Amino acid sequence: MPREIVTVQLGQCGNQMGSVFWQRLCAEHGINKEGILEDWATEGGDRKDVFFYQADDEHYIPRAILVDLEPRVINNILTSPFANLYNPENIFVSEDGGGAGNNWAQGYAAGERIYEEVMEMVDREAEGSDSLEGFMLMHSIAGGTGSGLGSFLLERLNDKFPKKLIQTYSVFPNAQEGDVVVQPYNALLTLKRLTNHADSVVVLDNGALARISADRLHVQTPTFDQTNQLVSTVMAASTQTLRYPGYMNNDLVGIIASLIPTPRCHFLMTSYTPFTSDQIDSAKVIRRTTVLDVMRRLLQPKNRMVSTTPSKTACYISILNIIQGDVDPTDVHQSLLRIRERQLANFIPWGPASIQVALTRKSPYVTTSHRVSGLMLANHTSIASVSLFSFHILFLSTCLFKRMIDQFDRLRRRNAFLEQYKKEKMFENGLEEFDDARATAEELLKEYKACESPDYITYGAPEGEQAS
Repeated sequence: MPREIVTVQLGQCGNQMGSVFWQRLCAEHGINKEGILEDWATEGGDRKDVFFYQADDEHYIPRAILVDLEPRVINNILTSPFANLYNPENIFVSEDGGGAGNNWAQGYAAGERIYEEVMEMVDREAEGSDSLEGFMLMHSIAGGTGSGLGSFLLERLNDKFPKKLIQTYSVFPNAQEGDVVVQPYNALLTLKRLTNHADSVVVLDNGALARISADRLHVQTPTFDQTNQLVSTVMAASTQTLRYPGYMNNDLVGIIASLIPTPRCHFLMTSYTPFTSDQIDSAKVIRRTTVLDVMRRLLQPKNRMVSTTPSKTACYISILNIIQGDVDPTDVHQSLLRIRERQLANFIPWGPASIQVALTRKSPYVTTSHRVSGLMLANHTSIASVSLFSFHILFLSTCLFKRMIDQFDRLRRRNAFLEQYKKEKMFENGLEEFDDARATAEELLKEYKACESPDYITYGAPEGEQAS
């Protein structure tokens, strides 16, 4: 039985990511830009119905909902060659078209206004599924629509579908080159919702995407298209076992359960190799792709889609490698032994110190120059320092977290740039929401830090239980 996933694309960033993602899925399943299965796409063995459904005329239509408060990006999608792919009933653009002004509060308030229309689309897609597994949210946490409207919908989806999984692909801002002055506010307010209402958050850091573009693509100032190609490659690979199922990890709950041992520590980082010119314009050629080579590259920090601060105590909570291509299982076993011998990955002291591997087929309809490719989904304690990056509050000292709180307090004491927030209903009677969001972020970072300790199992337990 298919386990369908409904995607929700929010704001400029989410819709640009989603557009490239759907183009890639169409290519991997032999579906043309009109949504029609190509005559030569006869190999089968793939599950198109996880992300697509068939219309009455046999067209394949994405299970996608496109939402934005300003029309530019969605208009670009609707004038692109893939315009006829989407269900027009699942596209929402705000009538006034003014956007959210890069303000979380405006985006959140807009969510309350458009809730009925958007949830009608969600309900229609959910009811049209035989066995809905969950939702996939694509957004940025720096601007207004992706962060504010994204936060609102995250709360409502979790409330309305409590037993369905919610996975987000969240783009964290580049701390060095952020173009939104209130980025720290927007990101912190969104982080609270990602912590409390999402089951899994795949962190995509703009700074790391820029670094990978410079290193792999030789492009110092990558276009949105190029960074979105990087992101769509990772997103497609992370759903490969769902669409080309094997005997393990063939549904979303299987993937999430293997990566997230405790509910709050659900922020995942990704690595992918090799990025080749088959997938991304002007990528470097990688000549050798053995299983060991791919698995070793996946562990290298330079291939991570997240910029983290190295630390001697930081360690992996869990790792899942999705290996695509022509692979012999004995090669996988030998590669894991070599990685363990060389101690290339440090794991938590209170859990199993093993890399999980899922083998999956490549799409037969997309030709690649390499034999093996790999994606790593990892839960790592150094993700906590990403939050510090994202809020412009990275200080290379032992007290990263305290510095973050101090910086946030300094902004609050000055009441810098808060007037636009106070105009919205949520903040008109006070700014307690900022304090609450900060407290949530503080607790999250403490918990990730506690994961590095052998006695994490008793973390948060009452004093009496800890003693026993």
